[in-house]
Amino acid sequence: MNAFIVEAQNQPGELARVAGALGDRGVNITTGAAIGLGGGGGFGFMTNDESGARSALQAAGIQFREVEVIPTSLADEPGALASIARKLGDAGVNIEFIIPTGMSGGKVNVAVGTDNAEAARSAIGQAAGVAS
Repeated sequence: MNAFIVEAQNQPGELARVAGALGDRGVNITTGAAIGLGGGGGFGFMTNDESGARSALQAAGIQFREVEVIPTSLADEPGALASIARKLGDAGVNIEFIIPTGMSGGKVNVAVGTDNAEAARSAIGQAAGVAS
């Protein structure tokens, strides 16, 4: 399962441009997060149609990259994210983004995108592989 990362200018209309390119092609954004930092920013998201999203972004001339995501379940308590982040950092794995995908039974489900999915799965162990 892959997610998409788009880097964009931090200016009015940029998110609308990306979301519009997907929506115009019938691709639904199922979860995502955007952030502006100074003059730039980014939008990390997952869709119901990876192939369609890829095609829509390419057709609109929007630069993007794909990152394999690992469905992970975290306890809904202080320090849970820090624990996973520490395990990944200790394993030399860089976190590209974390996107919430739902909650169930006192757990927060997230999709973790990293620079090394195999090493990330190994580092976070039992938390990885939870359906999101």
